[in-house]
Amino acid sequence: MMKLLLGLSAGVAFATSSPALDAPDLSPDLKINQIQVLGTHNSYHAAVDPHILKMMDGRLPSMGKIVSSLPAAARRQFLIDHPNDVTFSQALDYAHPTLARQLDLGVRGLEIDVNPDPEGGVYSDPVAYRILRAQGVTDLLPFDPTSVAAPGLKVLHMPDVDFRSTCPTFRNCISEIRTWSDGHPGHVPIFVMIEAKVKSFPILPGSQPAPAFTRETFDEIDRTILEGIPRDRIITPDDVRGDFPTLEAAVLAGAWPTLASARGKVVFLLMTATGHDGAAAYLIDHPGLKGRVAFMDSQPGQSHAAFILDDNAVARGEEIRDEVKKGYLVRTRSDIETYEARINDLSRAKAAFASGGQIVSTDYEAPGAAPGGAYVVTLPGGGAARCNPVSATTCSR
Repeated sequence: MMKLLLGLSAGVAFATSSPALDAPDLSPDLKINQIQVLGTHNSYHAAVDPHILKMMDGRLPSMGKIVSSLPAAARRQFLIDHPNDVTFSQALDYAHPTLARQLDLGVRGLEIDVNPDPEGGVYSDPVAYRILRAQGVTDLLPFDPTSVAAPGLKVLHMPDVDFRSTCPTFRNCISEIRTWSDGHPGHVPIFVMIEAKVKSFPILPGSQPAPAFTRETFDEIDRTILEGIPRDRIITPDDVRGDFPTLEAAVLAGAWPTLASARGKVVFLLMTATGHDGAAAYLIDHPGLKGRVAFMDSQPGQSHAAFILDDNAVARGEEIRDEVKKGYLVRTRSDIETYEARINDLSRAKAAFASGGQIVSTDYEAPGAAPGGAYVVTLPGGGAARCNPVSATTCSR
């Protein structure tokens, strides 16, 4: 949805994770870029209040109306990012259970959006709720302003509009992941994608731009992670680079750690909605990601290239396969802006899994959560990981 702006739970019984879920039959010699896991998109996302969705549909055009007004070059890129004609309310019609419950289901790829709040309280009084209350609306979905009152990174999708989260602060989210990991030793590594919200777009009367994302904000991301998870439980760019001259050289040489050595650990992947170089400030004083905690969305040929965000496997399946074959980690998506769930179409999911993208993210990992209830995405074969269909050589023990 942020890319759109740049261009302008149900009750379900969840099984407890078990050792069998974490792929005990996979060869311990597989590298972590030779497996494939199921991830979730905006993993913290709680349901948006229906009153907000209705209000925003009256203010923002559908994807189809936006794309029809763009010049040809911009239209091509827009259709890769937003391939279907959906309304604002349809694009945000998804909600996840807690991070821990997702991990219990076998999800091993999480996505967390972080928003700067150095003084605290910036996100405590959402404008959409202010407008609706002034109109006499009283049945709004719960939102606790005290949960986001203190200084520190906040986790939400869009200030003032889409702000409800199962873990409202980045510290909350990291703590939940650490607690789950502690309770499930030997789990398949968890890939945590962090979207740095480097741009904000006030779209309601009374909305103000969010605080700027600065070098200090990127430092705060690393600091918050390291305060919550021990360094030896994290796989960092330095761990992969080793003695190679660059991180990309290590990746192309297959220097990722083995599954055996990565079990029980977490891999952090940093991205933005503004393109591969949107988080370039993360590199300042850390050339090639030296000393950094997270891998960064990149393009082949960059010295820090290791992780690539390539979400549309229908349009870019061959490119993703080539990236995976070369050794890069790729995140792609099985459904985009709820369209596939609405028509119960798994073709994008099949393309995503077949592409070899190591992390395939969905909005609908739990049965019964999708519109109509039928659509759900699971890792082929079940469990928490499988051999990568493109990059794996030896699969079983």
